[in-house]
Parts: sequence; structure tokens; C-alpha cells
Amino acid sequence: MTHAELFRSLHVPGRPLVLANAWDAASAALVAAAGAPAVATTSAGVAWSLGAPDGDVLAREQAVELIARIVRAVGVPVTADIESGFGATPDEVAETVRAVVAAGAVGINIEDNSHGGPAVLRPVAEQAERLAAVRDAAADSGLFVNARIDTYLAGAGGLDETVERAIAYLAAGADGVFVPGVADPATVKELVAAIPAPVNILVGPGSPTVAELADLGVARASLGSSIAQAAYALVRRAAEEAYAHGTYESVVDSVDYGTLNGLLRR
Repeated sequence: MTHAELFRSLHVPGRPLVLANAWDAASAALVAAAGAPAVATTSAGVAWSLGAPDGDVLAREQAVELIARIVRAVGVPVTADIESGFGATPDEVAETVRAVVAAGAVGINIEDNSHGGPAVLRPVAEQAERLAAVRDAAADSGLFVNARIDTYLAGAGGLDETVERAIAYLAAGADGVFVPGVADPATVKELVAAIPAPVNILVGPGSPTVAELADLGVARASLGSSIAQAAYALVRRAAEEAYAHGTYESVVDSVDYGTLNGLLRR
């Protein structure tokens, strides 16, 4: 079974694929070593690690290079968050996808947030055109295309708008639907019932547990940027402690130096 086939097979409603999103080779290697069947990137964490804000600012070349580095660091399938595609036109998005596939990724997330456009979200027809270009560009690769819908995350629509977009995106070639920003079990259950494809939910503190998401029929649960944010919170605490108090207790619970070195000797 290829990595693309394996990754696709992991999307089973009622048996969520849990993704602890990574942002560099070391974090990806740690996630894989913890037993993850696949590794996902977080666009926010990747952008921050490369000195850019999240939201279509990072250069495509930088993102693709990082994806390739993560693929080389782990032995499991890798799915890449490519923001809104690192391109203004469908053809440019297709170019991104071809580069991501060449880097070794077997899945992508692509979002409909316009990041400064005339509306918060791209028009449905425009986003569907971009997804059709993605599907064509990845036709022979088995790439799993996860269409992210930012209605709830951006406060730009509710259930009906989300389902309308999901149906259009699936018709354009998406394989799954990612709806970040919703954690209410009743809403999640309605989304799962209305969307005829694997549904991905963003999780974190306060979200339903994996077992509860399974009962709701969710197929995929992603931690998104939360792990990267927690790691950076540790950096801030350790620095503030050292400069304010001259002590170092914040870094007591750290990963062993030899363990990290060993994980990256692939």
C-alpha cells in the first residue's frame, strides 16, 4: 500500500484520525514517534517558524521546502496545510500542488479564507474553481484534498452556508471537509449528517474528546496550531523566568538531547 492509499484509508467516520500538527522536522519526528499513523503540518506554525505571519504571506518555495524536510524526517504519510494555495489564480494553486506532491506529501488542506479580499471568504464558485485545479494537478497522485471551510472560524456563516460550500467543494474534487471553529456536539453532529464525506474538526482544550467525536461520526480531528502555540508559550515563560528571576525551572520537563538527535538520524 502506498502512503497515499494508506492516508486515504485512515479517514473513517466514527473512527477519527487524530493529527497532532507539526511545524518542523523535529516536531514531526516526535509526533511520529508517539505512534501517529500520519503527520500533518500547521500552516501557522510553519509560517511562524520561518519568520512570517500566518495568512498567505509565506512564500510558496519556503513552504514546499519545509514540507519536503518533514517528509524526509518521518516514515508515515504527510499531509500539508497549504493555506489558500499560495497563488492568486487556479493555475498558480495548481503549481503549488504539483510542487507539494513532488515534495512527498499525500494530502493537503486548502482553505476558502480570502485573507484580505473583498469578502472574508472567497465566493463559492471561485473556490470551487481553485479546487478543480487542485484535483487536475494531482490527478495521478492519489492526493487527499481536504477542503477547509472558514464559516465558523471567521464568523462568516452558519450551518447552511457551511453545508452549501461543502457540497460545492466536493463536487469540484475535494475528498474531505474541514470545519474549524466549531466544537458544539450538536452542531458537529448536524455537519456530519449533512456532508457526504469525511468531516474534520479542529480540537483543543474544551473540545469533545476523541471518543465523543467518534460517537458523532467525525472522521478526522486536528490540533492545528495549538501545539506550536504551547511550545512558543514555553519559550516565553523560560525567557521571562531567566531574565526576571535568574532561574530555569520552566525547562525542567524537556525532551532528552539524545532522543531528539536519534529521531533525526533517518
